[in-house]
Amino acid sequence: MKYIAEINIMPHTELLDPQGKTVANNMKNIGVHGIEDVRIGKHIVLKLEAQDEKEALQKVHQACEKLLANVIMETFTYAIRNEIELPSVHV
Repeated sequence: MKYIAEINIMPHTELLDPQGKTVANNMKNIGVHGIEDVRIGKHIVLKLEAQDEKEALQKVHQACEKLLANVIMETFTYAIRNEIELPSVHV
Protein backbone atom coordinates (compact mmCIF):
# COMPACT_ATOMS: atom_id res chain seq x y z
CA MET A 1 0.00 0.00 0.00
CA LYS A 2 1.05 3.58 -0.54
CA TYR A 3 1.08 6.04 2.34
CA ILE A 4 1.72 9.69 2.89
CA ALA A 5 3.50 10.78 6.05
CA GLU A 6 3.41 14.32 7.35
CA ILE A 7 6.30 15.04 9.69
CA ASN A 8 6.88 18.08 11.90
CA ILE A 9 10.34 18.70 13.33
CA MET A 10 10.85 21.39 15.94
CA PRO A 11 13.73 22.49 18.15
CA HIS A 12 13.49 21.24 21.74
CA THR A 13 11.60 23.78 23.84
CA GLU A 14 14.59 24.05 26.20
CA LEU A 15 16.83 25.29 23.37
CA LEU A 16 17.02 28.79 22.00
CA ASP A 17 15.53 29.32 18.55
CA PRO A 18 17.45 32.32 17.12
CA GLN A 19 15.52 32.27 13.85
CA GLY A 20 12.20 32.24 15.71
CA LYS A 21 13.39 35.00 18.06
CA THR A 22 14.32 37.21 15.07
CA VAL A 23 10.91 36.68 13.49
CA ALA A 24 9.11 37.37 16.77
CA ASN A 25 11.09 40.57 17.34
CA ASN A 26 10.29 41.85 13.84
CA MET A 27 6.53 41.18 13.85
CA LYS A 28 5.87 44.69 15.20
CA ASN A 29 7.73 46.10 12.17
CA ILE A 30 5.03 44.70 9.89
CA GLY A 31 2.18 45.83 12.11
CA VAL A 32 1.54 42.52 13.88
CA HIS A 33 1.50 43.15 17.63
CA GLY A 34 1.12 40.84 20.61
CA ILE A 35 3.38 38.06 19.32
CA GLU A 36 5.27 36.71 22.31
CA ASP A 37 7.21 33.81 20.82
CA VAL A 38 7.86 32.12 17.49
CA ARG A 39 9.41 28.67 17.05
CA ILE A 40 10.50 27.70 13.55
CA GLY A 41 10.85 24.11 12.42
CA LYS A 42 10.44 21.90 9.37
CA HIS A 43 7.42 20.25 7.79
CA ILE A 44 8.20 17.24 5.60
CA VAL A 45 5.84 15.18 3.45
CA LEU A 46 6.96 11.68 2.49
CA LYS A 47 5.33 9.26 0.09
CA LEU A 48 6.20 5.69 0.88
CA GLU A 49 5.18 2.13 0.26
CA ALA A 50 4.66 -0.43 3.00
CA GLN A 51 2.77 -3.69 3.57
CA ASP A 52 0.55 -2.11 6.22
CA GLU A 53 0.20 0.90 8.50
CA LYS A 54 2.45 -0.61 11.19
CA GLU A 55 5.32 -1.01 8.72
CA ALA A 56 4.75 2.50 7.36
CA LEU A 57 4.94 3.93 10.89
CA GLN A 58 8.18 2.03 11.54
CA LYS A 59 9.75 3.35 8.33
CA VAL A 60 8.78 6.94 9.07
CA HIS A 61 10.03 6.71 12.66
CA GLN A 62 13.34 5.26 11.49
CA ALA A 63 13.73 7.98 8.83
CA CYS A 64 13.13 10.67 11.46
CA GLU A 65 15.51 9.18 14.02
CA LYS A 66 18.33 8.40 11.63
CA LEU A 67 18.21 11.18 9.05
CA LEU A 68 15.49 13.83 9.12
CA ALA A 69 15.78 15.07 12.70
CA ASN A 70 18.77 15.82 14.89
CA VAL A 71 17.35 14.09 17.97
CA ILE A 72 19.86 15.83 20.23
CA MET A 73 18.37 19.23 19.34
CA GLU A 74 14.98 18.48 17.77
CA THR A 75 11.75 16.63 18.46
CA PHE A 76 9.53 15.14 15.79
CA THR A 77 5.91 14.15 15.40
CA TYR A 78 4.27 12.49 12.45
CA ALA A 79 1.01 11.17 11.11
CA ILE A 80 0.41 8.86 8.20
CA ARG A 81 -2.54 8.22 5.97
CA ASN A 82 -3.33 5.98 3.06
CA GLU A 83 -2.47 7.79 -0.17
CA ILE A 84 -6.00 7.44 -1.53
CA GLU A 85 -7.57 9.17 1.48
CA LEU A 86 -8.35 12.80 0.91
CA PRO A 87 -6.45 15.12 3.28
CA SER A 88 -8.34 17.66 5.32
CA VAL A 89 -7.21 21.12 4.35
CA HIS A 90 -6.96 23.90 6.93
CA VAL A 91 -6.26 27.42 5.71
